[in-house]
Amino acid sequence: MAMAVRQQAPAYSLIAAATAFALALLLWRRASRLRQVLLGLGVCLACAAAVMARVDYFEWMFHPLTAPGFESAALSKLDPSQMVMSVRLGAEARAYPIYEMAYHHVLNDVVGGVPIAVTY
Repeated sequence: MAMAVRQQAPAYSLIAAATAFALALLLWRRASRLRQVLLGLGVCLACAAAVMARVDYFEWMFHPLTAPGFESAALSKLDPSQMVMSVRLGAEARAYPIYEMAYHHVLNDVVGGVPIAVTY
């Protein structure tokens, strides 16, 4: 059901924007100058909402970390009070600094031969 709605969502967005535009055209001739400005703003907002409903704007804000670099704990320059998220699988372990994960939010990695997704 969710996939069917997702596939039809662009059509619904287009119908909503077209309806707002048609309604504004019907009301335009009878409206005062102030109401015409308000109608124009309403149509612009409806079109912007239709576009933004179809755009993943979080991709603009947060950039995935594609190639993480790791170093040994002895060589790391982390402050001892700094928080990390850690994973251990078998003999392999990783630590992901919270301040980096707060910006990137998602990191794909392989630990102990197992693909994982780290998120914060």
